[in-house]
Amino acid sequence: MKIKSSAARLLLAATTCVTVSLSVPAFAGPEEQAARMHSRITGVKPSVDVLKQMAEAIANGNASAAAEMAMQHDAFYDVTLKNLATPWTNRDGDNFAPLNDYTATVIGMVRDDVDFREILSGDIIYTGASGLDLPSYSNSNNNHYEALERSDYPLQVALERRAQSAVTGLPSEATAGVMTTRGGAKAFFYAGTNRAMFRFTLMNHLCRDLEQVHDTSRPPDRIRQDVSRSPGGDSRVFQNNCVGCHSGMDPMAQAFAYYNFEYDVENDPTGENGQLDYNRSGDSDPVTGTRVQAKNHINSATFPYGYVIPDDKWDNYWREGPNMHLGWSGELPGSGYGAKSMGRELANSEAFAQCQVTKVFEQVCLRSPEDSTDRNRVASMTNSFTGNGYQLKQVYADAAVYCAGE
Repeated sequence: MKIKSSAARLLLAATTCVTVSLSVPAFAGPEEQAARMHSRITGVKPSVDVLKQMAEAIANGNASAAAEMAMQHDAFYDVTLKNLATPWTNRDGDNFAPLNDYTATVIGMVRDDVDFREILSGDIIYTGASGLDLPSYSNSNNNHYEALERSDYPLQVALERRAQSAVTGLPSEATAGVMTTRGGAKAFFYAGTNRAMFRFTLMNHLCRDLEQVHDTSRPPDRIRQDVSRSPGGDSRVFQNNCVGCHSGMDPMAQAFAYYNFEYDVENDPTGENGQLDYNRSGDSDPVTGTRVQAKNHINSATFPYGYVIPDDKWDNYWREGPNMHLGWSGELPGSGYGAKSMGRELANSEAFAQCQVTKVFEQVCLRSPEDSTDRNRVASMTNSFTGNGYQLKQVYADAAVYCAGE
């Protein structure tokens, strides 16, 4: 039976409070560990039979098997994974936003042990399975997923993997995992200059906001026309502040030059019925005269001598300087065309892997890594994650095992 999202989240919060308040020995017994492991992974108590099976596995030295038993519960998908992914789908980090194609794709990828790097580059999307009597997937509304969430179908069995290009009509080479889902586009290609998609992808999947990658040593040659070189009449503000973000962000965000989220500004100001628009080969924007969407040239009079985007070629200037520590892959060139290759650049960084593991650790252990023992464990989990196909369920199992005896 599926646990409804709002009630389930309240239950998860209540379970969390109870778990924290319990006084548990440093070395809890198998049943205590099993109960805690199940509640941390699912937000609910295990049945008597499941508790017994998990405790036996722990007693026999196979705690990972116990964690896998817990992940068979519907609440792991309907609550835990939805709570993990939902804040990534909106600018406010709202944990109670409706299910959409972004969230469903994350949940389905975890369920199917898909290489999690595909989240930023794959031609992949998860929809409700055929035969569930749901509205068809639509590029211009979220009815399909909202109906799925209102139904009694557990996401563990209700989601179906499909090619994003076949569902949405995007060319396969233009798909970039969750970034090119309708949910992602509505949140981060909405208005603006598409820099939001880069910033929030950096925040959600590399655990870095722009302040944390601020670097004024990179060349400013790709900073666009809409950025003043003398904010408030003082060029020092540009040199010491604006350059630090834009010199690295603008060359990377250029990967989104052909994307836009189209909606009726007057009658649908929040874009509830809007849809992703992509300029294919041969398309020409009436404003720019190229495939580049007009939004990339807004406020061009601010600094007319700034960079004018001609195409979707991106370059990672952060491969040199202090942001080398993000751990960029030596197997990738550090430049390319379009969102798909730029997504691979981000997802193959060490920062991406560390971010996913840290988020899961915090969700399961109910705290951030606190000391050298925790940090060493996160490093070990990250090595296991990257060395075994980037499967997020294994990270949940490792975190649950580590924190089960607390």
